Amino acid sequence: MIDAGLYQAWGIRLDTSLLAYLNTPLLMVSSASTFQLAFGVFAWWLTTFLFIKLYNKIHKKNNEKLNFGSWLEIPIFLLITATLIIPVRGGFQTIPVNQSNVYFSDKMFANHAAINFIWNFFNTLTFETDGKNPYKYFDDETAIHIINKTRNKLLYSNRTDSILTTSKPNVILILWESLSAKVVGSLGGEPNVTPNLNNLSKEGILFTNFYANGDRTDKGIPAILSGYYPLPFKRIMRMPNKTRSLPMLPKKMIDLGYKTSFYYGGDLNFGNMNTYIRNAGITDIIDGSEFDKKDWNSKWGAYDDVFMKRFAKDLSTKQSEPFFKIALTLTSHEPYEIKGEYVFGNDTEDNNFRSAHHYTDQVIGDFIAFAKQQDWYKNTLIVIMADHGHSSPKHKPPYFSPKKFRIPMLWLGGAINKNIKEINTIASQVDFPYTLLDLLKADNKDFIFSKNIFNTSDEQFAHYTFNKGFGTLTKEGLFLYDYTSEKPILETGKNTTKLDSLGKAITQNSYSDFLKRK
Repeated sequence: MIDAGLYQAWGIRLDTSLLAYLNTPLLMVSSASTFQLAFGVFAWWLTTFLFIKLYNKIHKKNNEKLNFGSWLEIPIFLLITATLIIPVRGGFQTIPVNQSNVYFSDKMFANHAAINFIWNFFNTLTFETDGKNPYKYFDDETAIHIINKTRNKLLYSNRTDSILTTSKPNVILILWESLSAKVVGSLGGEPNVTPNLNNLSKEGILFTNFYANGDRTDKGIPAILSGYYPLPFKRIMRMPNKTRSLPMLPKKMIDLGYKTSFYYGGDLNFGNMNTYIRNAGITDIIDGSEFDKKDWNSKWGAYDDVFMKRFAKDLSTKQSEPFFKIALTLTSHEPYEIKGEYVFGNDTEDNNFRSAHHYTDQVIGDFIAFAKQQDWYKNTLIVIMADHGHSSPKHKPPYFSPKKFRIPMLWLGGAINKNIKEINTIASQVDFPYTLLDLLKADNKDFIFSKNIFNTSDEQFAHYTFNKGFGTLTKEGLFLYDYTSEKPILETGKNTTKLDSLGKAITQNSYSDFLKRK
């Protein structure tokens, strides 16, 4: 039952990804709806009851036939137990059985269904790299050369017009939980889910080919603030000893004289977010403890309207400028408990998703209306960006296609050039800190995986990772790869051989960097 629920939310079979959430058990089950929890408990109780009844019936029937064996049987059974290593490893062949042995289809859902999830869990539990890079395809110099051959052409903006109207604007970064381009009308998605964002897209700079680098918040935040690619398996945000050495956008902003703050309506301990935020140098932090429990939904934290009103209240007082403020919403996270009407209904998971984002869209619209009335607005850049992509609403296979990872990014405020309406170059979250610092004429060389979003070259690309796989795309081509089967999931368009090499080189290089960080 856990495996089925996890797959619906994450698109992966049960593995050790679950264990990282055990230190926050209440939040761990927050993704499950009340029905799923109730049904799960009932099914567990029913299974247990039936098993006890069956066991007692068999035990009582055969109890009189039981007798003690000989002590000599102990070494025999130990020997028999030891021979179980043969079926565990799948036979006498050189390479033990692994997940790729059961992959049989060009449909990834079918391959995932073929995996024994209990075996998969214990396999990932015992999986160790011994400090080696499991994603190594090239020698290190070759991998870096492959990356730099493309990246070095994309480090500088080649636009002649100015993006900002001021050299040191205030910056407000609103991270919108789980918002997919599939429900944003201004990006060609469903037209009625985010009407406020659709209208605001006409006022600001809309990035029409922007992608998340991962599919969970603890992957998205390091991508956005550290320009750091998520890994195919591990999550660096959960490792304070490694995150403290990451480049941090807030630290760079502090060096420029900015006052920084982070707002979140839930528990910052979830996913080790608190440690990461503090390693980023932010000291002014507002979290769920600041909100009355009556203003929380039953799962994640304060409702977005309550949360954003607090954010607006703090911004309505006299501000020390320049400031850099980050607000992470949460109500649009599953199980989508919102205030008021479910505009699209709550009969299906996809309609819950739509209704939740329609609710948050109104909250964001109200905040922007408030911001326009403030004195600081004329000197402010407001960035609205999703923290990661999402599988809802359902899209055509493959599950990990770019449709899941395409997200909105919109720049608003008095500090932007009103003559620029759209940026359609391919880019992703890791490019954001590098690009922002470039506009502020600050040092951005530490963001070694980033490039400049305002470079209009056809070489522009986006790279995203998922559980043991990656996708690399340009405007002309797409390459999806699965490390379990060691086969492409999908190849379309031009230059897929180049994208194959580039994607593998980026994955290898980012994991090598991860291993080196202490």
